[in-house]
Amino acid sequence: MKVLKPFFLVLCVLTLFSCNTSETEKVLDPSLALWYNRPATDWTEALPLGNGRLGAMVYGGVDKEIIQFNEESLWTGQPHDYAHEGAHEVLDELRKLLWEGQQEEAHQLGNERFMSQPFGQFCYQPFGNILLEFPDHKEVANYKRQLDLENAISTVNYEVQGVKFKRELFASEPDQALVTHLETSKEGELNFYIGLDSPHSKYEVSVEGNEIILKGKANNYPKELDYQNKPYPESKLTFEARLKIVHDGGELMKENNRIKVANATTATLYLVAATSFINYQDISGIPSQLCEKYLENLNGKSYERIKESHIQDFGELFNRVALDLGESEISNRPTDERLISFQQDEDPNLVSLLYQYGRYLLISSSRAGTQPANLQGIWNDKLSPPWDSKYTININTEMNYWLAEMTNLSELTEPLTQMLEDLSVTGRNIAKEHYDLEGWVVHHNTDLWRGAAPINNANHGIWPTGGAWLSQHLWWHYQYTNDIEYLRNKAYPILKEASRFFVGYLVPDPNNPEWLVSGPTNSPENGGLAMATTMDHQIIRNLFANTIEAAEILGLDADFIKIVEEKRAKIAPNLIGQHGQLQEWLIDQDDPTNKHRHVSHLWGLHPGTEIHPLTTPDLAEASKVTLSHRGDGGTGWSRAWKINFWARLLDGDHSFLLLKNLMVPSIEQGVDMKDKGGLYLNLFDSHPPFQIDGNFGATSGITEMLLQSHLRDENGHYFQDILPALPSALSTGKISGIKGRGAFEIALEWQNGALVSLEVKSLEGQHLNIRYNGHVISKETAEGQILSFSPADFK
Repeated sequence: MKVLKPFFLVLCVLTLFSCNTSETEKVLDPSLALWYNRPATDWTEALPLGNGRLGAMVYGGVDKEIIQFNEESLWTGQPHDYAHEGAHEVLDELRKLLWEGQQEEAHQLGNERFMSQPFGQFCYQPFGNILLEFPDHKEVANYKRQLDLENAISTVNYEVQGVKFKRELFASEPDQALVTHLETSKEGELNFYIGLDSPHSKYEVSVEGNEIILKGKANNYPKELDYQNKPYPESKLTFEARLKIVHDGGELMKENNRIKVANATTATLYLVAATSFINYQDISGIPSQLCEKYLENLNGKSYERIKESHIQDFGELFNRVALDLGESEISNRPTDERLISFQQDEDPNLVSLLYQYGRYLLISSSRAGTQPANLQGIWNDKLSPPWDSKYTININTEMNYWLAEMTNLSELTEPLTQMLEDLSVTGRNIAKEHYDLEGWVVHHNTDLWRGAAPINNANHGIWPTGGAWLSQHLWWHYQYTNDIEYLRNKAYPILKEASRFFVGYLVPDPNNPEWLVSGPTNSPENGGLAMATTMDHQIIRNLFANTIEAAEILGLDADFIKIVEEKRAKIAPNLIGQHGQLQEWLIDQDDPTNKHRHVSHLWGLHPGTEIHPLTTPDLAEASKVTLSHRGDGGTGWSRAWKINFWARLLDGDHSFLLLKNLMVPSIEQGVDMKDKGGLYLNLFDSHPPFQIDGNFGATSGITEMLLQSHLRDENGHYFQDILPALPSALSTGKISGIKGRGAFEIALEWQNGALVSLEVKSLEGQHLNIRYNGHVISKETAEGQILSFSPADFK
């Protein structure tokens, strides 16, 4: 028996265990909390905290606790120009080789003359560890660790010989600190040691009064030489962290480079951290000054004030969206048990938890003024992380931000916009040096230093549409917010110059001279270097369309836009191949037995808009054939993408099947490209190894089941398609706060697979098209107007 909660939740509190008996603790909603009855043993069992700049992983250890932490700007390397001088001199030869079918020769030439210098980019780094030791806490009872998504606080509770101990941890954005608060139910029973260390080779730890100071220098890139035996530039970033201890009762004692807290009742640890990074061109910052500034900002503030400020700040973002898919007794078990049994019980409440976890993770890893969420968000414990934990932009970075606009977190895209502004600068040099073209271009990866050249190997690194794909997010931000000044000052200049590059890049196809094609390129990571890939054409068409519409809205650049329109009309179309599939290349060479994780040629289905059952039914059917060839497995992020694909194909049950296939426990920690994707026990997405994109893609896909707003009428107004792909497994529920294009905020309830109620708030007074079960209601709206609909309105 599943019970739905009232749509607008009233916070219920119940007096439970607290070291301070005057406090009350929430009864946690199982769709908004992760909890476990044992400490984490692996990093992928620890619980993540973050404020966009600082990230932490909390193991919840008893006698020994590790709080591993990151700071977003600690990377290997230094400011660097990755361009390969004179690369454009071999561009025509690369195309000629590919037209003639000499792919291996093209790979060899590309690797010799066209690739980034060095061949790879740099990697995101761990910063350090907070080490807590409780010598007397060997035998404990009533252990519980949890993460409350609503207030972004992790807690650890247990008893030792009848004495209760509690830790609260959070990463405060307003106060830019990682905070750990410890308390006990018996006065003077808090006795423990505190230390800091770092995995980097060059660091030192010292104690000054009630502060522990960690200083160091980033390790060099793990590989000394690149693919061509050329050295990677040395790392030049320096870093510092300071941990300040405030305690009630007892005393502090210095022991070596640790501090011992003796006979206290409470203690609060404030960790701040910084590096010498200022921007991708400037590393002259002074970490010690920044740390001192952060600590000074904490002076005069009580723990409760800092905590309350944190809860208010985080909640202002997180609480905009509420999802209720019901709950039952099985929903109240530890999170690991729930994940392990999901294949049998399909508890919708766990779906709600995974949905909101995606939003939690994005809020925690991407805030205004920070770096964008990388391949692991902001969490990394390895000096040599998989794929460098950088920005892979042939799917992964984009997937990180699919959920942002639709789940009412528009502000969180600001770091992505800033990165695009940076790349539109560094990418100009790559456009000129590698292609002898104007505009800007980025390939399939970038890093802190805003590398834009092709990396790793010509067989997959030469792929020039990474920046064009990222630019889609600029247009989305305008679509969801109607922010004309953002369009004018931020988005359009970047879109225009990206389009300028591709106006020059496209070339006629020898066999179909009336068509323009992309190349040299590849269909990401599948099939090697090629000409005329379907994904490229879809992305470039989308870029051109967005640029054209933006220019028309702003009344700018009529002559240039005419050229863009002419080029767009000539781009090779989507084609259906011999197996009934959507072709991955202009040449009909798809292998129906290929289960590759990338399904790049369905970009036009999602996140693009040019394929849909209602507008292009033949191409939609061909997309289904392609998906049947690729299968319902794959890496974690691949399964997440397929959730979105099937939702766009209006098949909710198949979309849910892919969600179910993602929600399987993963234990593999190393890199595995085989069909082993899933979720770790802390619900991190498993490629394997950990990649955060699958978490964000799952939240996006669930939203696409409930609301789609990418289709438009003949006047360009967006349809708000209600419950377009509702799975039978989620037949009853409520959601509020999600957004549709055109700047609409939507709340809806459904029972037994049918709409019960719908409420739409028009944020900008745009024309509204609501579509449900094939019926459309069209209305003009006023800014701030709230409109209510019932099922009877759609008959």
